[in-house]
Parts: sequence; C-alpha cells; structure tokens
Amino acid sequence: MADHASERPTQSGAAPILVASNRGPVSFRTEDDGTLSLRRGGGGLVSGLSAIDDPNAVWVCAALSDADRAAARQAPEGRLDRAGHDVGGQAVRMLDIDPETFARAYNGVANSTLWFVHHLLYDIPTKPAFDAGFRTEWAAYRAYNTAFAEALAAEAAPGAAVLVQDYHLSLVPALLRALRPDLRIGHFSHTPWAPPEYYRLLPDDVAAEVLEGILGADRAAFLTRRWALAFADCCEAVLGASVDRDALTVTLPQPSAGGAPIGRTTRLGVHGLGADGEFLRERAHRPDVDERLAALREAVGDRRTVVRVDRTELSKNIVRGLLAYRHLLRTRPEWLDRVVHIAFAYPSRTDLAEYREYTAEVQRLAAEINAEFATADWQPLILHVDDDFPRSLAAYRLADVALVNPVRDGMNLVAKEVPVVSDRGCALVLSREAGAHEELADDAITVNPFDVVATADALARALAMPPADRADRTERLAAAATALPPQQWFLDQLNAL
Repeated sequence: MADHASERPTQSGAAPILVASNRGPVSFRTEDDGTLSLRRGGGGLVSGLSAIDDPNAVWVCAALSDADRAAARQAPEGRLDRAGHDVGGQAVRMLDIDPETFARAYNGVANSTLWFVHHLLYDIPTKPAFDAGFRTEWAAYRAYNTAFAEALAAEAAPGAAVLVQDYHLSLVPALLRALRPDLRIGHFSHTPWAPPEYYRLLPDDVAAEVLEGILGADRAAFLTRRWALAFADCCEAVLGASVDRDALTVTLPQPSAGGAPIGRTTRLGVHGLGADGEFLRERAHRPDVDERLAALREAVGDRRTVVRVDRTELSKNIVRGLLAYRHLLRTRPEWLDRVVHIAFAYPSRTDLAEYREYTAEVQRLAAEINAEFATADWQPLILHVDDDFPRSLAAYRLADVALVNPVRDGMNLVAKEVPVVSDRGCALVLSREAGAHEELADDAITVNPFDVVATADALARALAMPPADRADRTERLAAAATALPPQQWFLDQLNAL
C-alpha cells in the first residue's frame, strides 16, 4: 500500500462533502509514448456528484489499473486535481493501493463473496467454502477499507458529510467513525441485501463485521424498502440489534468490535435511483445512435423486436431469457419470421472464471437458437458481446418489448431507461426480483425469473399488446423511471445526513 494511504491522519482537511467509491469519475491509460491519457466516466454517481456546488468537495476512489496507480503516485497525496489533470471540476483523490491487496479485496471478497451472497448466486452443494485462503482475502479487504477510511479522515473538514458507496466499502463507516467521530457519515448499498438465512452463509465474525461496519454510519440507505428491511433483519438476527421497522432504525445493544458504540442508532433510508431522462433523450438522438438505429432496422426489417441490454453478469439471467425466447419460437409458430431478439451483453468481470464460462454459455445458446430457427431471410437472434452504448440506445428506441429478468437486482436501470427513449412505446417484461419492480410493477408484465415457460408466455403477451396500451404504459413507466434522477438522488442522501 502506498505510504500516503497507510499513514494515520494527524489533522483534518478542508472538504465539507466527500464521496467514496471503488471506481472514481476518471481512469487513465498509458499511451505508446509512455504518457498518461485521462478518460472521464459516466453513470449515476458521476452525474449525482455534479449536483454539488462546492469546489472543496472531494471524491476518494481506488486506482484500478497500472496507469491509474502511476497517475496516483505522480499526484500530491494522490490528488489528481492538484497534478493538473482535468477531472471535470471535481477534486479527486485516487488511492494507490497495493495491487495484490486490491485484487484480493475486490475479486476475492467484494465480487466473489459479498456480491454472491446478496444476489443469492452460490452453487450451494459446493460453494462457498471459507478456508484459510479466504481469511487472507478478508484481511486484504479490511486493509483496503482502512486505506479509504484514513484518506477520508485526512481530507474531511470538521463536521463534514461523507457518503460511502456500496459493498466494496462496507467496513469504512465504522473505521472512519473511530478516526473522526465528528463526521456525518452515510452509506449507500447499490445491491440487494440478502435475507438472514442466506446472509449467514458468511463466517459468523465476517457477517457481524460487515453489519457493524455499515452501522458505523449515521444513516444507511438502500435502493428499495425491501433491501433496507432485509438489512435490518440481518442486524437483528446476527447482532441482536433492536429494529424499528416503522421508523427504519437499527440500534446496537452493546459495544461492538466494529467500532459502533453502545446504544448507537443508525437510521435507514430508501432512495430509488432513477434514470437521467434529459440526458438519455438527448443522447439517444445523436448521429452515432441514428446510424446504429438504421443498421438495426435494416437487419430487423418490419418484424417486432424483443430487446435486452445487460452486462454478462451472473445475476442478469441472460441464459434463462434466451431459453424463454427459444420456447416462444418452439410453441408459438405464428411468431416465426415475425420477431427478432436483440441481445446486447457487455463483458463483465472477465478476470473471474465463472463469468467467462457464463459468457461462453450465452454465446453457445444464442448460436443454437439461430441454428434451429434461422432461414435465408430471417435471423431470429442478434447477439453482440461487447460494449457499445450508442448501439444500446438505438436498441432502446427500436424495442417493442424489453426483457429485464434478473434473478436478483438492486435496481436495474435498463428497466427504467428503455421506456424513456422508446420511439413507439415498449412493453416491459420485468422480473419481480428486480428492485425496479417496486416502482414499475403496475405497468410492467411481471415474471418469475426462474420460470422459463411463464417468461415465454409473458413475451407472447407483450408482443401482442395493442399499440395504444403499450404507448400508455410506456408513458407511465417513463414518468416513474425519472422520478428521482441521479442529481436529486444524490442530494436527497446528502440532505438526509
């Protein structure tokens, strides 16, 4: 770990507002001549932070690549803005964490353990098995969280507000409170939260430490009330905490190893992140999107379209979605040569074997469907496994049906984005296990994500939906989807502190 990340802070900084997340708003690439080039990121956090009208606000993030680490080392105390980098008017401190420590924390714990627990993804007969190797990874996760806590403590002005993001940094609130009890600390979980019986797959001490870590915050927030209550249930079952489900508070009854003192109460909050409607509508009509839309229209012809856009993430349920589409074609011949399934799957976590195998299965099944049904004039399935945002927006505009069927999802913004930019109105087939279902259920067609036959039935119903009904539903879906855009979502959390 870099020296500046491991030193215990001796005095406070000047930032009145801080954000902490694994991935920051910028990343770097090493060019052929050895220079570093900067790329700005997107997404809800980047958009949300732009709502802060304070030049002293600081975003603390991790260096994710060798180029990022080089940039962090070259910047004073890792502060990219003080090294002349154009970081979009934001102050950014990038932590140069030892690569091995980072890999163990990020891949071994965050993405292969906590993510799997909260999305209920384990193949239980064989996994998990928390052996000595896991203990090494857990020590790295603790060190990684400590680096963030120390950097935040060093940057924060007295009484500052700190918004810590997601499962990567679940220990930070308690660690930071031990260093800086004067701070107002919030934690936000972008994932679902597992029910107690599944959460307790974790080793008992680890399960407690994660909960105690988050309870170090003044306020812990979630995307839906369902996930907030699941967290409260875990606190009650694992820690013996007192829970008020009406007021949404959790109180620890005794001192804890994680640093939350006796009787301390953490408020829970719910903020359903919405789509950025203004940005999406403008971006979806730029020339690069129009160009891709024309190509898709040429490939589809006058047929109906079923669209899905996902990362090749295990929780997204792409394989069962493809099986449902195949069942539709096998059992409803009236749709042969009259529908095209457009499936865009962005590569995700390719450094994990499970994800590489899953992506290969998606590609294999897609090839089987085309081999079974394609004719000289009709390709029933168009699959792309690469990242092309303009092409995704083009597919959104073209969609007659959007298939969003995750086995479990904190929110799922695709379900919210498609209705916003749809040209002709779009029927939404939506898993009841997506967080977005809480807001969109009234105008979506709900499915059990594990039921392939029922999902095929839902696709048939969506494809046959009258245009007027589809348009009316789309209008209501778009309104619900944009009710809490990223900037307001972020400000609501800040104001609640």
